[in-house]
Amino acid sequence: MWIVFSAALFFAFRYSNDPSRPHGRILSDEAAVRAVSMLKASDPVRFASYVAVHVAWAGGGEVGGRGKWIVLCDRVPHTALRQAVVVELEGIDGRLLTIRKPVN
Repeated sequence: MWIVFSAALFFAFRYSNDPSRPHGRILSDEAAVRAVSMLKASDPVRFASYVAVHVAWAGGGEVGGRGKWIVLCDRVPHTALRQAVVVELEGIDGRLLTIRKPVN
C-alpha cells in the first residue's frame, strides 16, 4: 500500500516547481563552474589551482537590486583564506560582476 501511495504522489507532483531550484536563475553548481573558469580566464597562471569552496545566493533584498551568486574560491592546497578571492556573478545569466578579496 505504501509503494502505491508513493508512486501516486510521484506521478502527481512530477511537473511541480521545485522551490530549491527557482526558475530564472542559474544554479549554484553552474555558478561555481563559471566563477572558476572566469578566474582562470582572467589570469591563467595565478588562478591555475583555484577551486570553488563555497557558493551562496544573495537575494535582491540582501544586496540591493537583483540577486547574485557569491562564490568563494581558494587555491589548492587551501590557504586558510589568505589567498582566497570572491567572485560575484549575476544571478540570472551568470555574467561576471566583480572579483575581489573576501571581507572579514
